[in-house]
Amino acid sequence: MHPNDCVIGIDIGGTTTSLGFVDRHGALICEATVATEAHQPAETLICRLGDAIETLRGTLPSDVIISGIGIGAPNANYLRGTVENPPNLDWGASVNLVELFRQQYHLPVAVTNDANAAAIGELLFGGARGMKNVIVITLGTGLGSGIIANGELLYGADGFAGELGHTVVDPTGRFCACGNRGCLETYVSATGLCRTLCELLAQRCDPSPLRDVSFKNLTAKLVYEAACAGDSIALSAFDATARILGMKLADAVAHTSPEAIFLSGGLAAAGELLIVPARHYLEEFLFRPYRGKVKLLCSELPAGNAAVLGAAALAWHEVDNIAIDPAGGNPI
Repeated sequence: MHPNDCVIGIDIGGTTTSLGFVDRHGALICEATVATEAHQPAETLICRLGDAIETLRGTLPSDVIISGIGIGAPNANYLRGTVENPPNLDWGASVNLVELFRQQYHLPVAVTNDANAAAIGELLFGGARGMKNVIVITLGTGLGSGIIANGELLYGADGFAGELGHTVVDPTGRFCACGNRGCLETYVSATGLCRTLCELLAQRCDPSPLRDVSFKNLTAKLVYEAACAGDSIALSAFDATARILGMKLADAVAHTSPEAIFLSGGLAAAGELLIVPARHYLEEFLFRPYRGKVKLLCSELPAGNAAVLGAAALAWHEVDNIAIDPAGGNPI
């Protein structure tokens, strides 16, 4: 392999799409963002991404070779190469992103959801290097998860394995955007933390500056800042969130027996406020043979570039594991 090989990592969001050229060691060589324009067809975004790729390519030395493309997208199915009924994107029931990219680039191309991309990014470039059995939890507006089993991402029969965010905490509990009730992500996420905080405000009489904040204006960052200042209700909200997280992670450990679980995403930035009690509750709920064996850690991927690095890690995985059809053409 050429020493100047790199891959393109692309993270598709509802508002913006980020891309970057990433080398074998996980170094982000250059990057750019484009507006997703979610109301437009996927083909329109791919054309604009092509322009951005060529612009970035022009800033690199002429001997740099692009060897593959990895894409993280909502509701992406690795096995089919499709994005299916994506939230916040008006792309219809299914779009085959892999096929659309291969029409422009004769390269290995793969797509997966953002949590799976985060998992393989952690495996190749982050704290999971050298491990073979890992769970990565992404804590943002919702809760995503990617499972590495025996060194490979677990996709299951239909490509959608690992949706821990939609396992049930309470079948009569909070309504979830997926249509079910009591899903884990309604309790353990930035949104879930705010819902818990509001319930505690209603149940308790403790003074709190958060009583003056409407639910519409309440954010996980405000809850975090209040907890750091010693606010008892905010601290209780974090503890309740950590307890549910620890309980459900204990279930996931029973299913997959990982070496470590990594937390990433905005809510994970709360650091010890979340991870210390979550470790305690994980140990409390674990089946005894697993106790003291599973590490609960924060992601080691840089927060601002984690999504692009995860998508690039997926591309490197394809480069390493897929034999390119000799008739497929040359790398760009």
